[in-house]
Amino acid sequence: MRSLKCFDRIQVRLGKLKKRSTEVIYTLELDGLKKEYRLLNAYPEDLPEKGLSEMAALAGIVPAVNYGLFAEEIALDLPLHELDYSFFVDMMRITARDIFVNRILARTGLIKEEYIPDPESVTPEDAEPRAHVEVRETFTGTELESEPHYGRCGVMSSGGKESLLAYGLLRELGCEVYPFFLNESGRHWFTALTAYRELSRTDARTRRVWSNVDRLFAFIEKNMKIVVPYYWRKNREIYPIRLFWYAHFILSFLPLAVKYGVGNVVMGNEFDDTAQLSFEYRGIRHYNAAYDQSLDFDRYMTRWYGERGLGLRQWSPLRPIAPLIVIRILFNRYPELAKLQTSCHSTRIIDGVVKPCGTCFKCNGVLLMLLAEGVDPRTIRYEQRHVDTLPERVRKGMLRLEESIVEHCLFKVAEKGLWKLPGARPHWHVETIHFDNVNSPPDFIPDPELRLRVLEVFEQYTRGYTKLVGRSWAPLSEEEIRSIKGLA
Repeated sequence: MRSLKCFDRIQVRLGKLKKRSTEVIYTLELDGLKKEYRLLNAYPEDLPEKGLSEMAALAGIVPAVNYGLFAEEIALDLPLHELDYSFFVDMMRITARDIFVNRILARTGLIKEEYIPDPESVTPEDAEPRAHVEVRETFTGTELESEPHYGRCGVMSSGGKESLLAYGLLRELGCEVYPFFLNESGRHWFTALTAYRELSRTDARTRRVWSNVDRLFAFIEKNMKIVVPYYWRKNREIYPIRLFWYAHFILSFLPLAVKYGVGNVVMGNEFDDTAQLSFEYRGIRHYNAAYDQSLDFDRYMTRWYGERGLGLRQWSPLRPIAPLIVIRILFNRYPELAKLQTSCHSTRIIDGVVKPCGTCFKCNGVLLMLLAEGVDPRTIRYEQRHVDTLPERVRKGMLRLEESIVEHCLFKVAEKGLWKLPGARPHWHVETIHFDNVNSPPDFIPDPELRLRVLEVFEQYTRGYTKLVGRSWAPLSEEEIRSIKGLA
């Protein structure tokens, strides 16, 4: 295997800070040559002046987290709070392991073959960052001032089913909800556009930040010798390297969260059957390319917000329910939001209307679940040909849903007389409220009263409560349910 080193140095420094914009400058260095890119964030309103440089630096350093395996040095050429420096180093180490296993060893077709090691010969040390992180200066004091109100929730909004359900649910239950949309100047924005247009019209708390972070990632990865040329033409499902970007989304909204006293960072992370997940490969602990969707990440961020004096809490109200139940609740309880949903890796705009491609892995999963729930996919802009050709794509395994969810959906589709594929069998736990100690703990919402009210909504659309016992799901006792609800 040839060396994964692509850069001698990646330098990150602050650029111009204005009332409504921030700038962070990235410089790539290799063999004496330098290439520069300016990461910009533009805001719809004036930002708080106090602590702005700290918040801009925080959001700005996140993209560099992804490249610890590929540079000799990452130079954070800016003043950085000691806790922010620790955050960067921690995230870089976790992300390096995830990238090594899930983007290098996984043979995605986006990394040149000569740079992929023999999977049988790798050691945990191979997945550790090679980059030495140099920071210009660290400090312990802060100008950041935050007065979080825990009835206010900033929902990280993507236009997908999960963030729309989180928004609808929390709004109904009396929270002051801020839908936060990031236009990252990449293909993700098309998926958010339908929801953003409607919510910006109907909800005055909706906010959008424009960023060119997706272009920064593309700039860096086009300059990596290990990445195949024109990688964007070869695989529309994944990127070649980058895995850690939600933190840039979240921290880009930190100035607005501080300005409006938002106390909760709300994600749309749903249930995963953790009984089926492997978190280790040849001694390398990893998160199956999903660390920033994990409970560990939420807990890390909540702890970090507290230590940093910001007091925010990060969580997801959807952790106990499977994506099938997300669709069931969204389409039955919030049909006006359901019609805004776009979940697709390759959307396009036709006559001003955002259309899903109908054939990518994400579309295939959504189509299967819609059919299992008896929902006409045309209500969210799919076409009949997408439905007609779905069985063949499912046969080929062209979807990313946990196996029990796929098999249960196939069973429900067959029950409706649509078509029957091999593997169709019921897994009734999919329709329950799940609790485990890995991704869905009993305290998944930190506020007990709000948690109780959310569970009361979930109960109307599910088949009871289950817990993970070994590798199987078993019913909870009435006493255990009352304890989770805070009624014991």
